[in-house]
Amino acid sequence: MKILTQSSLPDVKLLSRGKVRDIYEVSADTLLIVTTDRMSAFDVVLPDPIPYKGVVLNKITLFWMDRMSAVVSNHLLAADIADFPKALHPYADQLEGRSVLVRKAAPLPVECIVRGYITGSGWKDYQDTGMVCGHRLPGGLQESQELIPPLFTPSTKAEVGEHDENISVAKAAELLGQERFAAVERISLDIYSQAREYAKGLGLIIADTKFEFGLVGDELLLIDEVLTPDSSRFWPQEGYAPGRSQPSFDKQYLRDWLTKSGWNKKTPGPNLPPDVVEQTRDRYLDAYAMLTGQRLELP
Repeated sequence: MKILTQSSLPDVKLLSRGKVRDIYEVSADTLLIVTTDRMSAFDVVLPDPIPYKGVVLNKITLFWMDRMSAVVSNHLLAADIADFPKALHPYADQLEGRSVLVRKAAPLPVECIVRGYITGSGWKDYQDTGMVCGHRLPGGLQESQELIPPLFTPSTKAEVGEHDENISVAKAAELLGQERFAAVERISLDIYSQAREYAKGLGLIIADTKFEFGLVGDELLLIDEVLTPDSSRFWPQEGYAPGRSQPSFDKQYLRDWLTKSGWNKKTPGPNLPPDVVEQTRDRYLDAYAMLTGQRLELP
């Protein structure tokens, strides 16, 4: 296992490089997803990786997809290199711990965001308008306050280097069709609610998260990453209090450092000091340990 900023599989067809994931076509209906150690923030890929972050993201996603398999089917076919086609075995040093073989699905053009607490861009929108993605909220809410019930607040999915755009539920229904929209809204809220209750018992708050879905024919599948520190905000239950930002086990620490650094949030991103890299990595590892009860042994 090694630190991986960019995979290189010359004998396999590369389809795309996202902010974090490299996607290869293994066959007409099968993809290989490699989760690298690239770090993105504010929709910019930063010049420095977070060592083995991709391994943590991959293993957390596998944990949640297994746990939520009764709620919705997912695209996973295999996560062990021994079960991959033999043509991929020579690349084991790049793929170990950080890759999955999946069914090739057509991604829906909407990211499914669930907010259980008001924070981040939702808090900023609420301060400006009293609304979040078309949801009119009561006056007097505090930063980090719990939202009852949680809100489904979709966004468009941007290309690398572009910004996701929050959209109303009406716009999402227009893009997806009413029946499919209702399905992804229901499933997203169901997964979030179950995950939140599970995490609460471990002393962890899942403040918000985003899901992605795809289609294989007419079958709706959960795809991409699930409830990871890249796609979610994790807060410690101990010490939680509304009215301020919260300490976190996700990349909010890095976002805060980048904001304070004076960076203009445009390409290129700044280099990260070694202590910022280390503290970011430690937060990801802590999130994994709290969620699964296991410590990852990494180089």
